[in-house]
Amino acid sequence: MQLNETHQASLRSWVASANAPGADFPIQNLPLAVFRPPGGQGFRLGAAIGDSIVDLAHPNVAALLEPHIGQACRSPTLNELMALGPQAWSLLRLMLSRALRAASPQQERLQSALIDQHGVQYGLPASIGDFTDFYTSIHHATAVGRLLRPDQPLLPNYKWIPIAYHGRASSVRVSGHAVRRPSGQIRLSGVETPVVEPTRKLDYEVELGAFIGVGNPPEQPIPIEQAWNHVFGVVLLNDWSARDIQAWEYQPLGPFLSKSFATTISPWVVTSEALLPFRTACSRPAADPQPLPYLHDAQDRSSGALDIVLEASILTSAMRADDQPEARLSRSSSSHAYWTIAQMVAHHTVNGCNLVAGDLIGTGTQSGPTAAEAGSLIELTAGGKQPLTLPNGEQRSFLEDGDEVCLRGYCERDGFVRIGLGKAAGRILPALVGVSSA
Repeated sequence: MQLNETHQASLRSWVASANAPGADFPIQNLPLAVFRPPGGQGFRLGAAIGDSIVDLAHPNVAALLEPHIGQACRSPTLNELMALGPQAWSLLRLMLSRALRAASPQQERLQSALIDQHGVQYGLPASIGDFTDFYTSIHHATAVGRLLRPDQPLLPNYKWIPIAYHGRASSVRVSGHAVRRPSGQIRLSGVETPVVEPTRKLDYEVELGAFIGVGNPPEQPIPIEQAWNHVFGVVLLNDWSARDIQAWEYQPLGPFLSKSFATTISPWVVTSEALLPFRTACSRPAADPQPLPYLHDAQDRSSGALDIVLEASILTSAMRADDQPEARLSRSSSSHAYWTIAQMVAHHTVNGCNLVAGDLIGTGTQSGPTAAEAGSLIELTAGGKQPLTLPNGEQRSFLEDGDEVCLRGYCERDGFVRIGLGKAAGRILPALVGVSSA
């Protein structure tokens, strides 16, 4: 993948809302999603342009596409398009860019394929076969490790291996779905026998999710220098966490019920090609161990990180009732990650594990080096010991019922147009009645 005409900062669209300063979806972005129009009977693929969606299944759009790409765009999920590979993805992006540019001869043809984003229903972008969540922020790993293991916050393998656990694909939901407070086995302080009750320490995690496009055959690892050719694009990801359930269950095999109840992702997949201008050098202290050969690539080291600004905000029930705006909890950048997406893909497959189109890879919580850049409440509140005070005077150690957490992300760089990732939001519902030790 290389920078091309679709990235030019001078491009403007005949869709006026795409030209607004600070818009998430200018013509330089063109992310893809699965949506259903108001009153529509089925999900279909769409590309975002400003406040509108280009219906990729519309006959006027299909007439502009190569037949194999047009066929994939008539699918109700992105999996078939993902499996076509980078050349097809780039051709689709180029066609959309040219057709949506100001003074394009295709304007009249495509206007009939535009749908207002307001009121549409989003579905999962792909049928997700597997979900793997990594742990790529050394700042998050150290902060949480210090709370759980004060004597050894960062385990020795962290700087050698991109740590991950196998998540639960069936509980991944698209932005807007509510999150039910989970119950599980918890060992309370000073009590020998654990109890089963709703979590008291519900948390969010600010992450990115990378969707796999082209997979790899079993037993054939993906070399790190080819890894980005297998990555279709990126979404925002919130891996909701029950910290008290996690603290009791995570040793010796890692998270289970504390994570598997819900994961929220944004509906719009920002393609790898759209993100090219915002790639940056990886940051790793010179004194740290250098990656083993299968995790090292000079190009990945110089431009394998993504500089995506990530923000988390909260809207409580009281704030909502008083018509107050949401309050920002944190802001950081994914450029602080210790491991790159290419390294995650290479490590995931080094043992011969085969990935398939639609597999989802989470980055883990993306925290930065300062306290204000912490991507979870467990960090922001020192494990709940130092509650946050919100603008309306409410305090939070962990999330309460009715709280809505919203993640947003965007990329900015001199010489290029800002692009956004949209949002991933979810509101907390009370635990189901009757779930307890009894």
